[in-house]
Amino acid sequence: MKLVKILGMAALASTLGAQAYAAPGAKDVLTTYADIAHAGYEDSVTTAKQLQSAVNALVSDPSQATFDAAKSAWLASRVPYQQTEVYRFGNAIVDDWEGKVNAWPLDEGLIDYVETDLYGEENEENPAYTANVVANPSLSISGETLDASTIDSALIESLHEIDDVESNVATGYHAIEFLLWGQDLNGTEAGAGARAWTDYAAGDACTNGNCDRRGAYLKAATDLLVSDLEWMTAQWADGGEARATVLEGDGVPGLTAIVTGMGSLSYGELAGERTKLGLLLHDPEEEHDCFSDNTHNSHYYDALGIQNVYLGRYTRVDGSVVEGASLSDMVAAKDEGLDTELRAKLAASVLAGKAMVSRAQAGEHFDQLIAMDNEDGNAVVQTFVDALVDQTKSIEQIVAAIGVDGIEFEGSDSLDNPTSIN
Repeated sequence: MKLVKILGMAALASTLGAQAYAAPGAKDVLTTYADIAHAGYEDSVTTAKQLQSAVNALVSDPSQATFDAAKSAWLASRVPYQQTEVYRFGNAIVDDWEGKVNAWPLDEGLIDYVETDLYGEENEENPAYTANVVANPSLSISGETLDASTIDSALIESLHEIDDVESNVATGYHAIEFLLWGQDLNGTEAGAGARAWTDYAAGDACTNGNCDRRGAYLKAATDLLVSDLEWMTAQWADGGEARATVLEGDGVPGLTAIVTGMGSLSYGELAGERTKLGLLLHDPEEEHDCFSDNTHNSHYYDALGIQNVYLGRYTRVDGSVVEGASLSDMVAAKDEGLDTELRAKLAASVLAGKAMVSRAQAGEHFDQLIAMDNEDGNAVVQTFVDALVDQTKSIEQIVAAIGVDGIEFEGSDSLDNPTSIN
């Protein structure tokens, strides 16, 4: 991915001294940052366990009611997790792990049946494009025969990004999403995936075959998601590796992680790869939560997560609040005007994200908003992109204000070189 280098205007040693940071101290800010991370991942575990219970109920007693409950639990699980994505960039331990739980886009034919008229029969870059684990207890991929007779967490972990193909996403939120919704075959028209609950039914009521194996895959993926999230939660607890890393030394690495996470998610990832790219191509395949049509919420909570980190305040799923000394406090002590400016811009991007949520609640989802002939919808999405790009400019300025040099933000050709997108 393209990187945009941001240069600070002051030397590290001089700007991290007591005089520059009279209040608050870097360690206080970083402790809040770690506390919010721990709370966000802990909430992600809580909601993933609720999803796990709902999936277990669906598989053991399939019905429309248990199916709908599982889908609702999946949607709820996205709320806290998306707010943690700001920790991905700048924290190597998160970035190295993240692909297990939130990789996208995926070639869903690896997992289960697909409509090949639209999806296609094969892809020369991916030998596992239509492997269909659910239907095949024995898989042949790149000349190797794999035993898939028992679908469990170990199997799907081994299949994740098999053949070094990133779109072979066998684990995580989006694999579960596909197993609950199925393909969205509506293009830029209304409607999400329309998988029926009977895809998990027993006996003659089973549709599309292999309902027992489909249930086994869904359970395995959900169990693995819970364990992966538990692992990351532990990394941010007292004594955890992630917490120790951001708190070590003079505070420079931790502050760098905060700003890198904010800028990279804001610009290259969210404004660029997840939003502007789909808008340029008018392609629903580029939406993040594409099977469920939940992309509006996914984007909104990403933007909210950036604001959370800057303000040092996170509202948990139970309504309680984690808060403390913040990067905003630190910037305000150095340049009150810049802090006020960035606060306003962060609020604007959250509001622009909320506008997409409101459109979805009224029946017009992200894939419809980016349709080629939907000028009004395109404008709503572009406003979100513009707000994210604008706030990134102010994030660049705080690099100088707090004195951390040489930071690189993720870039995106959709923003930096849009004529190359086709």
